[in-house]
Amino acid sequence: MERETLVLLSTRELAKMREAGRFAANLLQRLAELVKPGVSTLELNDQAEQWTQAHGAKSAPLGYHGFPKSICTSVNEVVCHGIPNAKQVLKEGDIINIDVTPIVDGYYGDTSKTFYVGHPSARAKKLVEVTEECLTRAIAEVKPGARIGDIGAAIQEYAEGEGFSVVRDFVGHGVGRIFHTAPQVPHYGKRDTGMRLRPGMVFTIEPMINEGTWEVQVLKDKWTAVTKDRKLSAQFEHTVAVTEDGVEVLTLC
Repeated sequence: MERETLVLLSTRELAKMREAGRFAANLLQRLAELVKPGVSTLELNDQAEQWTQAHGAKSAPLGYHGFPKSICTSVNEVVCHGIPNAKQVLKEGDIINIDVTPIVDGYYGDTSKTFYVGHPSARAKKLVEVTEECLTRAIAEVKPGARIGDIGAAIQEYAEGEGFSVVRDFVGHGVGRIFHTAPQVPHYGKRDTGMRLRPGMVFTIEPMINEGTWEVQVLKDKWTAVTKDRKLSAQFEHTVAVTEDGVEVLTLC
């Protein structure tokens, strides 16, 4: 974590985060149009970088602690932090999570979705649908006075009830003028535990749900995290703000 101190964003800062969030959502929508069999993950990366630069923004992942590309592309058994490359060509039936974080006027917009490449298997389709529903249920827990544990509990209850598992090794995080900050937001846990939510808090919720075991392994490139059993993984992510009376999703078009 770059900073452990909790930062509550002002009205002006929240307006900036809305701009960054919309930019991120529009970038992800642009990349969604390119996802099809025969396209390499490097092509997706290069299109993302070109679009981001053309619109006056920067790609936060590029060079972040040595990360070599502008987006993360996590295919099939890759849980997160997949590195785009020319040799990785999407195939019919794959699933791919694309994670983007543009910097717009100094503020970070962070979002991701898992997409189908052509027609997925029934099992892959269910995994992706359950993961998206996990995010929806988690966001519904966000309001002043709720606790961080409520978010993780909602995800864990639903995912495990559907026969899937929740990754423990990676969590959501505070975001604003800094990429990763407090609070940490686990995607598992117990209700009525953890930090209480307050208006002005902005953070990501990004459940990673696995077909098999929740355990992961980081490959030799020190970035790519894969499921230990090499079964499928899916992820969805939004950046949200705690408001006076509930929650605002910042990463919508």
